[in-house]
Amino acid sequence: MNSQVRRCSQVLVVVLLLAISGSALAAVATKDEAVAMVKKAVAAINTEGAEKVYAEISDPKGPFVDRDLYIVVLRMDGLVLAHGADKKRIGTNQLHDKDVDGKEFVKERMELAKSEPSFWQSYKFMNPVTKTIEPKQMYCERLNDTVVCGGVYQS
Repeated sequence: MNSQVRRCSQVLVVVLLLAISGSALAAVATKDEAVAMVKKAVAAINTEGAEKVYAEISDPKGPFVDRDLYIVVLRMDGLVLAHGADKKRIGTNQLHDKDVDGKEFVKERMELAKSEPSFWQSYKFMNPVTKTIEPKQMYCERLNDTVVCGGVYQS
């Protein structure tokens, strides 16, 4: 009987560890999820209109924010039209924003958007979940005179 209790305890510990590690992995968005969310945002903007969807994108409890994944929409001149993680950026021009390494990532993004209909970009940015600066890969699609983006952190 004592060995059965010990065996059940061991199995329980393994199950709990798997559940915890699965939860930890689920807390971080994937590249596929980023692409899917950007495509969902682009489709919504096209069918429901920018004004309505920009408000939804900028709502931290809305359909365009999931864990550390959120959508950002910028006009081609760097003006932020919607931001799922930081409403204070909306209406500001971020063209010359620099990451911790001095990279003008918004300017680079706009240059990429001029020549590519969709692309990935790497830079460092504040993760809204961990509150630390982390490497980030941002997937973007050009939509008329805007760029719609969503990215993943690589902590």
